[in-house]
Amino acid sequence: MPLPLSARTGPALRARARQLADHLRATPGLNPVDVGFTLATTRAGLNRRVVVVGRDRAEILGGLDALAQDAPLDGAARTTGLTAFLFTGQGSQQPGMGRGLYEAFPAFAHAFDEVCALLDPAVREVMWGDEKALGRTEFTQPAIFALQVALFRLFESWGVRPDFVAGHSIGELAAAHVAGVFSLPDAAALVTARGRLMQALPPGGAMVAVEATEEEVLPLLGQDVGIAAVNGPSSVVLSGTEDAVAAAVERLGGRRTNRLRVSHAFHSPSMDPMLEEFRRVARNVAYAEPRVPVVAAGEVTDAEHWVRHVRETVRFADAVTRLEAEGVTRYLELGPDGVLTAMARQCLTTT
Repeated sequence: MPLPLSARTGPALRARARQLADHLRATPGLNPVDVGFTLATTRAGLNRRVVVVGRDRAEILGGLDALAQDAPLDGAARTTGLTAFLFTGQGSQQPGMGRGLYEAFPAFAHAFDEVCALLDPAVREVMWGDEKALGRTEFTQPAIFALQVALFRLFESWGVRPDFVAGHSIGELAAAHVAGVFSLPDAAALVTARGRLMQALPPGGAMVAVEATEEEVLPLLGQDVGIAAVNGPSSVVLSGTEDAVAAAVERLGGRRTNRLRVSHAFHSPSMDPMLEEFRRVARNVAYAEPRVPVVAAGEVTDAEHWVRHVRETVRFADAVTRLEAEGVTRYLELGPDGVLTAMARQCLTTT
């Protein structure tokens, strides 16, 4: 028999457990199954959540007492923790992504249509019919954004909402939008400008994922090569000119590497020529305090954050560490593929 409890704080949650235990003892004729149904269907889910599970009344009371006394929770009382939504970045795109969801779920279709109405009309056509063009940044980034916003609205329609959001590179824009930092038209303008300006840069450069710590690669960096992302304790991405990245990888020795299929060296000095024009777009956006906390390496309500975001290192590992410290135990990845899920597992101290 499950009894879901929630409260805004840990002490309030323990007090709620104590009240419920006292109520059950005072009314021996009350069926815990009926109590569980009432709690599950009529009470709002607050920040701190626990499900007390027992095979009979005695186990239920034992779990409630343990929770009320802040005792270690065993099988009769299990904490559920908080939920974070993770928004995937570029490289996760797949041809046809979202088409099945569009046909199956009206909530997804409505949200997807709403986003696409603010983007280049070609984005939808490319997503579902032109695999080669989908690899062009000017289409890749708006396409991922449209999919992620529609996925968020779909889960929202099912009553699944996050306590925190975080994103990897372009995914952070979708995370900030659904958290309320900027409106859909402003978010679409930012995403469109970002992809267009990046695509307009001279092609070239390289990005290579390397099995190494940030400390190991720092001595190898220079003007032409930098760290594009820190994805885990021993997982970084180098970005820069072809020769500089190759030299850094060679100096690391026999590490596992994976060259990313990208047209440009993102999050590197190669992005510098687009920053000023992108700054003008970012400064025209209306920013608001997020309704859901956005875990990011900067102030998401500041236009300069989004300019630096193009150029600076993606610190996904730091985001997961912070989410875990905040009490997050559930991670839902929104994107075309489960890229961040594997990365997040490497960063967690508990499973």
